[in-house]
Amino acid sequence: MTTVLSSQLRTSDETYVQNRKAQEQILDELDEQVAAAIAGGGPRYQQRHHDRGRLLARERIELLLDRDASFLELSTLAAWGSQFVVGASIITGIGVVSGVECVLIAHDPTVRGGAMNPYSLKKTLRALEIARVNRLPVINLVESGGADLPSQSELFVHAGKIFHDLTELSSMAIPTVALVFGNSTAGGAYVPGMCDYAVMVDRQAKVFLGGPPLVKMATGEDADDEELGGAAMHARVSGLADHFAVDERDAIRIGRQIVAELHWRKLGPGPSLPADEPLYDPDELLGIAPADIKVPFDPREVLARVVDGSRFGEYKPLYGTSLVTGWTSIHGYPVGVLANARGVLFSEEAEKASEFIQLANQTDTPLIFLQNTTGYMVGKQYEQGGIIKDGSKMINSVANSQVPHITVNMAASFGAGNYGMSGRAYDPRLMFSWAGAKLAVMGAAQLAGVLSIVAKQSAAASGREFDAEADERQRAAIEAQIAEESHSFFVTARLYDDGLIDPRDTRTVLGIALSAAHSNHVAGQRGYGVYRM
Repeated sequence: MTTVLSSQLRTSDETYVQNRKAQEQILDELDEQVAAAIAGGGPRYQQRHHDRGRLLARERIELLLDRDASFLELSTLAAWGSQFVVGASIITGIGVVSGVECVLIAHDPTVRGGAMNPYSLKKTLRALEIARVNRLPVINLVESGGADLPSQSELFVHAGKIFHDLTELSSMAIPTVALVFGNSTAGGAYVPGMCDYAVMVDRQAKVFLGGPPLVKMATGEDADDEELGGAAMHARVSGLADHFAVDERDAIRIGRQIVAELHWRKLGPGPSLPADEPLYDPDELLGIAPADIKVPFDPREVLARVVDGSRFGEYKPLYGTSLVTGWTSIHGYPVGVLANARGVLFSEEAEKASEFIQLANQTDTPLIFLQNTTGYMVGKQYEQGGIIKDGSKMINSVANSQVPHITVNMAASFGAGNYGMSGRAYDPRLMFSWAGAKLAVMGAAQLAGVLSIVAKQSAAASGREFDAEADERQRAAIEAQIAEESHSFFVTARLYDDGLIDPRDTRTVLGIALSAAHSNHVAGQRGYGVYRM
């Protein structure tokens, strides 16, 4: 039975105030890193790019998108903490072009000429995967000097997957477009070659397998850039260019026209329920997620500020109460929700989740996973009670579910709970994390403590004296290491999610993600693997 959620939140409580303060601090830190990604190569290189009469990558995206259309940027902090610039010299995201939701992939030429490094490769491949599973047309905004050569050993073999994926998309009748604003050389020349549509800008596009120096060395032939790979040559001679653009704005105009002429139709159903706003202020989400991730919170308070009209039909509310499950809608799209309430998953929660996921598949209803889990319960009582069997049922259900999954890590995602709650390895259509969230095999203090216990047992078994002082130093070092590696910036930098979001934007992000997912068929699994009963 669907009811309207009633919030018990008190914004004057000290806990709320401390939680909000912690969230605001991490969001300030996130804003700094996002600003670094937007800055690309910095003011000097951006100015030099403008002085050449060229638009910046984000300016190209802005002109390509429909007026006032949203742009859900993906993996903004890719490469954070590495030797490469935050953002990894490429911009990816989902935006609306000529009324069609598309995946955009734009090189940032202000960062090492738009050269591809290992992180930009991962980011590109993830964007193409999102396009494939959600059936979204792809628009490449190309201006890249090719591979970052010092990193070639980590790039060359795997980079071929870009061309593989582009031609696979074409075989699936998912359109691919290349708007070539500058260099697209060597292996990069195959991007316009593999795309269904290629637009090249006059006197700027340079598309060739080998430039003048290489041609001179290989054949002794003298040739300039325009003869080898200019837009005019490819439009009039080679036939590689489908459209000849007189300047960048003309290329963007042509790109929008190409998308308009696709006559694209979504395969999934549109919104079917009232999309009224939640009854409670989304701004209050900042005080709900705990400053200390070990402190539980009621995910119904989150749902009350995210779902349509704060309506929620809870499933089995009295059973397996550490996991909240139920039916609702977001921006008019019907969804099922699985949300961790107290972190630990017991057998009851696993059984409840398995049944709920199967029900969602029977009715072709997408699933939203709101993670805040420390994993499945351990201990003699629970092992003897069959926690492995029951957890396996839940993971089986998640793995074989065919309806779209969208996952948000609200606070913590540890251990096999990450798997059972549709973590990255279980292919959610899209996955995001709140800025203060953590991800690891277990908490930092817990992991360091486990290793300390193992060290003590090992010393006792071998008859060695246990060095408590050395163990304490190692324990502190390991705890610091895991704390660093579970930090949301570290996690998102490695593309273990599709981006960090402000909790207040959760409803909007889920709405965009659901709309994108409905570009493809939405149909559930009708059969499951063998369950251990």
